[in-house]
Amino acid sequence: MKRPKLKKASKRMSCHKRYKIQKKVREHKRKLKKEAKKHGHKKPKKDLGIPNSAPFKVEVLYEAEQRKQRLEELKQKQKLDRKKELEKRRKLEANEKDTSKAKEQPLEETSAVKQKAKPEKQLDKNSKKSFCRELRKVIEASDVVLEVLDARDPLGCRCSQLEQIVTQSGANKKLLLILNKIDLVPRRNVEKWLNYLKNELPTVAFRSSVHLKDKTMKEKKIRKRSINIDSSRASTCSGSEGLLKLLRDFCLTKDKAIQVGVVGFPNVGKSSIINSLKEVRACNVGQVKGITKCMQIVHIDKQIRMLDSPSIIASPSNSALVLALRSTMDTELRNVDAVNALLKHCNKQQMIMRYNIPDFRNSLEFLTLLTQRRGMLKRGGVPDTEGAAKLLLCDWTGARVSYHSRPPTSWNLSPHLTKEMVAEMQQDFDLKELEEDNMNTVTAVKYPSLASSIVFQSLGVTNGTLEESELPEKTSEQGNMETGEEEEALSEEDHSSEEDDGNVEEESDRQLDCKINPEKLEKVKETSVGKQQAGDQPSTLSFDLDKTTDEDDAYDFNTDYV
Repeated sequence: MKRPKLKKASKRMSCHKRYKIQKKVREHKRKLKKEAKKHGHKKPKKDLGIPNSAPFKVEVLYEAEQRKQRLEELKQKQKLDRKKELEKRRKLEANEKDTSKAKEQPLEETSAVKQKAKPEKQLDKNSKKSFCRELRKVIEASDVVLEVLDARDPLGCRCSQLEQIVTQSGANKKLLLILNKIDLVPRRNVEKWLNYLKNELPTVAFRSSVHLKDKTMKEKKIRKRSINIDSSRASTCSGSEGLLKLLRDFCLTKDKAIQVGVVGFPNVGKSSIINSLKEVRACNVGQVKGITKCMQIVHIDKQIRMLDSPSIIASPSNSALVLALRSTMDTELRNVDAVNALLKHCNKQQMIMRYNIPDFRNSLEFLTLLTQRRGMLKRGGVPDTEGAAKLLLCDWTGARVSYHSRPPTSWNLSPHLTKEMVAEMQQDFDLKELEEDNMNTVTAVKYPSLASSIVFQSLGVTNGTLEESELPEKTSEQGNMETGEEEEALSEEDHSSEEDDGNVEEESDRQLDCKINPEKLEKVKETSVGKQQAGDQPSTLSFDLDKTTDEDDAYDFNTDYV
């Protein structure tokens, strides 16, 4: 017979008991305070620091900073030594285990284990190399590649390297252009861009949905009064029927299920297009750059599978404006420099009207006026220009600001494409039916007025990096050194730490002598200058003794002033 499980004792207690305990604690603390007063134990006085009138105040502070730095360096060295000792122990233990296993196993098994290839190093998901690797996987696995373009700057969202890889792959891959976010651009501008882009590749006009339910969310009856949804950015998308019809017709020609890869630069709307086709929030979406970090497969139906990919990495050879709008990482360019590049390519009067600020001369003045307008001030009333710059760039990369770029006046075929490639890409698609679907989507969408949309000067096609070899390699860390090199480094560090400990007391005594005897100050200066000429490296903190002596010698004590 099983023993019955005993219930755990409850931690609940009555209020009477709790208040009694609190009262006893208060009484005990009072007794301790009284005893401390009797014995004369008082709180330690606060260190007031060095007064301004004290002589050699700068030198004393300099000494204190040096001591702090030395202590921190010693702590870091001790940490590194401990880590290296632990690594050595682990390696020795692992070697002992391997030798014991090798003795037990037969020789054939050990030879087979040695012949196995080493596994590849796992990359960090946020690194650029992993982005490139995942993007190449999507391109290789897909039968149709959808390059997503922002309708506000379609030419700046095109990547010539990506189009070249897809067209020259030779695996009968098809490349389609999707003109997303058409509701943020005036209607005439959308029609002009569709006429310009359809000459090269089949282009689909699209407006992705915004308000979508998650996969796991259960449907609930919500009152209409409690929800306030903007009619211009409604939950229904436009252009999804035409795109699905185009892909299903392509499936019929191939007689098989197809995989469709969605690629493009960050914040263009790749994941939101997949969500609007699925009519469920299957992929994560947000204003932050680089949310999608690996390949994600979403089944639309039995015939079509969508492959979501991380964004294309903009190469550092691009201009500052392109890096500000199209780069994956925020650390590649300072936010203030990015805003400066942005303001140079926009209409000044329209920016003043959009953000409701007075006239400005440069980007810094623009950001200070914007901080005053939005109340973004730090302690002491200092304007937070970095925060305002970050907020402005989020508006431009997201879907808050309406701006548009004009297509080129004359059409010329892109240098990375040929007429044969264009004909091959347009071969299996019904272009007349595609034009009719585009016209239906254009008429169904509500557009902003031309006066409210900011005119933007596009810089043309953006260069991207799709291969890991093109990315700059990082310097190898100390932990990846060989065992022999580790031992040498340890011996050198131990020797240097002993010298540093011995020199701390000598330096402190020398500086105290310099304070008392001003003649020794000159000798110290001469020795420091001689060391710098000989090639010794100067200390991290630079301290000018000449400045203090000039200020002290301004008053001559030998002469009498009346």
